[in-house]
Amino acid sequence: MRTRSRTVALTILGAAAFTVAGCREEQVEAQAFPDLASCRSAAEQQGLFTPAECDQAFAQAEELHVEAAPRYDSLAVCEEQHGEDACGSEDQVVEDGGSGSIFMPLLAGYLIGNMLGRAGGGMAAAQPLYRNAQGGFTNAARTTNFGSNAGRAQMSAQNFARPAATAGQAPMSRATATSRGGFGGSRSFGG
Repeated sequence: MRTRSRTVALTILGAAAFTVAGCREEQVEAQAFPDLASCRSAAEQQGLFTPAECDQAFAQAEELHVEAAPRYDSLAVCEEQHGEDACGSEDQVVEDGGSGSIFMPLLAGYLIGNMLGRAGGGMAAAQPLYRNAQGGFTNAARTTNFGSNAGRAQMSAQNFARPAATAGQAPMSRATATSRGGFGGSRSFGG
């Protein structure tokens, strides 16, 4: 009887360890770049990504920028959230046009992550980066602040989750932007 109890105890312990491991956030190797040229340059020096992955990730970040960048009802509100000269009207920022009365932040870089280990692994995922009012940078979902738009770090794969679409939605007013305040926890990149 003792052997069976020991086997059951080990099975329960193994299941508990698996459950705890499953709760840990998946970490990815990520790097931020202010522009496509800096990613290509890093790739040529045996960086984390290839030049082709840089191109793919930058295109993905630009697509997400058009689809999910925060949108505001005035230039003043956009600049309060992202800093002076960090915004443009939607029709200036979006290539296919848009409303001249809706404002959005300018793309200030992009975050690219090596999604090895994910389904279809080996692919790069990207997010656009925007200036925030504190002089740092934030992602499109405004869930994470970064001290720089250049550098390398391990971070949660959640930083690469697709942000909610804002294109075609009502732009944020000062009251809406204030009520959604704070861009999340701050993070720095290593060199």
